[in-house]
Order: sequence, then structure tokens, then C-alpha cells
Amino acid sequence: MQTLVVLDSAHAAHEPPEARGVDRDNVRMMVSHGQGSPIHSTFRALPEFLSAGDLVVVNTSGTVPAAIDAELATGATFVLHVSTELPGGLWMVEPRQVITGGATEPLALAAGATRLRLTGGTEIDLLRPAPRSARLWLAAVVGSDVLSAVLHAHGRPIRYRYVERDWPLEAYQTVFADTPGSAEMPSAARPFSDALVTSLIRRGVALAPIMLHTGVSSLEGHELPSPERFEVPAATASAVNAVHAAGGHVIAVGTTVVRALETAADLTGTVHPAAGWTDTVITADRGMQAVDGLITGWHEPEASHLAMLEAVAGRNVLVDTYAEAFAAGYLWHEFGDSHLLLPYAGG
Repeated sequence: MQTLVVLDSAHAAHEPPEARGVDRDNVRMMVSHGQGSPIHSTFRALPEFLSAGDLVVVNTSGTVPAAIDAELATGATFVLHVSTELPGGLWMVEPRQVITGGATEPLALAAGATRLRLTGGTEIDLLRPAPRSARLWLAAVVGSDVLSAVLHAHGRPIRYRYVERDWPLEAYQTVFADTPGSAEMPSAARPFSDALVTSLIRRGVALAPIMLHTGVSSLEGHELPSPERFEVPAATASAVNAVHAAGGHVIAVGTTVVRALETAADLTGTVHPAAGWTDTVITADRGMQAVDGLITGWHEPEASHLAMLEAVAGRNVLVDTYAEAFAAGYLWHEFGDSHLLLPYAGG
């Protein structure tokens, strides 16, 4: 089977586009439509590739400063990435050790309950490794401290080694963010600007919200996505169903939106209001019922998000577009360029 590109530093976005002198809505965008060669454009031109009657669904989750310094009873220090709030007062977290430049990498800890002290004095217990993961832990706060408040007081945005310095939390927010809760930015929506939203509406393209709080990314070890908290409002469910009934297309902004809508869809493709935690995993074999197209970034070759992209575009198109994006110098990761996958009519 053909493989995707082998990513290198030259193709990683090391800082927000604004720091490179590029407006957030003017990053590069490849448009894949399943037939013929992809189109090279910019995100600002998005309205030109959609039609009146289409619906763009966005994630309103805001990014929180989910990285915080932690210390073991032995005095050893490291960084804790706080991923996802789970039912029953539990959290999904990831211990990481600091490497050159202040970035981090996964830190292996021995199994068994381990107490950590966070900056600010809050203590948490690491209870056991999380299911299906070699690096995530289930954790519980000791006492009555509210972990989200601790993060806002003492945390900082999560960053990985390809981002070479810390950036303020505002750099990790989208224009749609109104409900804090994502450990990492729902980055597919970052290129949107208020002006671009206005342009879409003028073209007759509607927008509708969902909320899904993203956990930490799963770039290591081909891991499957962990459960994430979500909500599909009744008005959004109705809008999706109405657009499909009228022959329009539903375009998801990011894999988070796909996961939420597909969780709320039944086998006929009808979307219902829903809320809670989703463990839905989208693959090409599973397919999609509620989503026709996708706006996304460029993902690591081993990222589990790519299985979802295959469900939209098909493996061959995905391989070809990644090769072309690499050759054309597109930038990967949360501050990088964009990819619009339109409804795929091939096999």
C-alpha cells in the first residue's frame, strides 16, 4: 500500500501565520474534489468553492492552558498535559518530560497510584494507565480544587517540539471559541476570520455550531482517539437535516466536528440532538452518514485523524494530495495550511 509523506522540519509551521506576516485567513489551501488534480488556493477564497445552500459546521470549544508543571514526591519535575474531563470526576492526563528548547515528549511512569503536586499546590493522583494508550493516565483531583480553575491560573498552552517558543493563549483560539474546554486548539477553524464568515453568509452559505472539547493529540503510537465531551444542539441537527433534504452539502470544519456529527447521526444519516462523551472512531470502513466534506489541516503520517480523512476522500486521493502538498511546500500542524476535501464521488 502506498504511504504518505515523511514529514520534516521544513514542512512544519513553527509559529502562527501572523508571525510569518500572513493573515490568519490567507494561509494556503488545497482543494481536493476527488477527480483530476487538486486546486491550489488560499483560505480566503473558501466561499468560491462552496455553494448557496451549503452548511459549514464549526466547533465552538475554546482552548485552555492545559500544560502545567508537576512534581513527584521524589522531587522529580515534569510537565502534565491535562487532556479530557471524564464522568465521575476523573481526568485523562499525560505526563511529559522537558527536552531541549522547552518542548516535551512522553514520559513513562510505573503503573500504580502516584500523587503529583501541581504549580499552585493542587494535588492529583494518577490512578492507572488509560485504556488503549501507552502514555495517557486516568487521574483524580485530591480535595476540592477545581482543576480547570487551576489551569487558568497556572497553566500555559500545550506546544510540541515543532513550535519553537511559547505563544500566548490567544494564538490558540479560533473566532468561534466561546466555551473553554479543549486541551488543544480545534485548529481547522483557525484560518477563519470575521470577514470570511461574512463572505460565506453573503454567498448563501450557512454556519452552525457544535461543541467538542478536544483532548491531547494522538501523534505517537498510532493511538485511537480517546473519549471527548461534545454537544450537538437541536438547531444544528435540524440545519444539517434540512440542508441534506434540499440537496446541499454539509462541510465539517475539522475532525472534531465530524466526530460530533457522526456520533449524533443514525444509520439513515439523520442527525439528532445529542450531548455527553463520544468514543466514536471514524474510519473508511465505517464511513460517514452526516458529513459530505471537510476542512482540515495537514496531519502527521501516523496520526489517527488520517483514517477519518480516508472516509471523505478515499486512500488514493489522500496519498496523492499529501504528496503534492509536500512537494509544493505546504505547512503542517496547528499553525499551518489548510485542506478542503469536497464530496468524493469515486471509489
